[in-house]
Amino acid sequence: MLSSQTYDIAIVGGGMVGLATAIGLAQANLNVVVIDAGQTEAVSGSARLRVSAINKASQRLLEHLGAWAYVETARATPYQKMAVWDKDGFGKIAFDANSISEASLGTIIENDAISYALAKRASEFDNITHIENQRIERIAFGEREAWLTLANGAESGIESVSAALVIAADGANSWVREQCKIPLTFWDYGHHALVATIRTELPHLATARQVFLQDGPLAFLPLYKDNLCSIVWSVPPERANELLAMDNVQFERHLTAAFDGRLGLCQLESERQAFPLRMRYARHFARHRLVLAGDAAHTIHPLAGQGINLGFLDAASIIEVVSELQQAGKDIGDYANLRALERWRKADAMEMIAAMEGFKRLFEGSNPLKKAIRDLGLNLVDNVAGLKTVFIQQAMGNKAALPKLCR
Repeated sequence: MLSSQTYDIAIVGGGMVGLATAIGLAQANLNVVVIDAGQTEAVSGSARLRVSAINKASQRLLEHLGAWAYVETARATPYQKMAVWDKDGFGKIAFDANSISEASLGTIIENDAISYALAKRASEFDNITHIENQRIERIAFGEREAWLTLANGAESGIESVSAALVIAADGANSWVREQCKIPLTFWDYGHHALVATIRTELPHLATARQVFLQDGPLAFLPLYKDNLCSIVWSVPPERANELLAMDNVQFERHLTAAFDGRLGLCQLESERQAFPLRMRYARHFARHRLVLAGDAAHTIHPLAGQGINLGFLDAASIIEVVSELQQAGKDIGDYANLRALERWRKADAMEMIAAMEGFKRLFEGSNPLKKAIRDLGLNLVDNVAGLKTVFIQQAMGNKAALPKLCR
């Protein structure tokens, strides 16, 4: 017999942001259901294509949630250094964790490995119900609660759920955001991100590297083997199609040349995939009984690899505000009580979007004046110790007004 269940909070989306939010709210003794369209599995074999650079603030969140212990250390790569340079100029900058007495600047981990660690930790809570391979058919919002009807209730034994608050963490093409008719501000970056796993002739030495080319940045992120890197190559769509159409040998030659041969000859270890890059910014991050989180609220250029870190800041902020409302005996889904959270998240997202847009515009094209400014800027930061420390701390996610779980 199918049933209807009542929870404090329903989270739509069982990815990294959704599961992190669920764990934090469960730790605050709230009863949570996670409705997940996919299924989380252990990561094994060759490297997955999608990886993230987890900064220190995000790592602290995962530690506080008890999930970091489940991240398989054999597949996580703490990186000690970063090197950035302008392909056709003299500008360059290098960061080293040792310069600020830190063991690392961050950690490169496959997205699926983070999701699995979070799912494993979530399974330890009696007050988290994680429903996998399940989509929502209908959503409705009332004065006191929201109702969600599941598409395949027979499979989970639960036909519908109700909750005081719905958190939409269902990705860039959020179904919940669409159903709630929340408009988006968006623009196409005019670039595709080409991703692949690459074996390099020289070891990466736990260093994240990025070169600014005339048509977009190319990043080599160190993976868990000394000669294995994940690349993110941001190029115009036509160029992406050209690179995808090349045979392996052609592509490897182009990649090695684009990267100035910094790691010797490059060899493909995986398929190549490309996806369009778009900035998205929801006009509302919260409504009555609803909060948007992660890519459902905002997507940014992968230029500095900050997308998932911004999503984890959403998770930590939501956990902090909602648990405080609960402890104060206030209605956790009343929009009046969620406005401060919405302002906080919108301000953080807009700051990051503006910074990425500024970087992108400064580093694209071959305008001589722009080239001179960026080369001077990179070298200035590289040579002024105080300025460099500020940049390192920003890259590590150590900024003012961090949520408590990220401190």
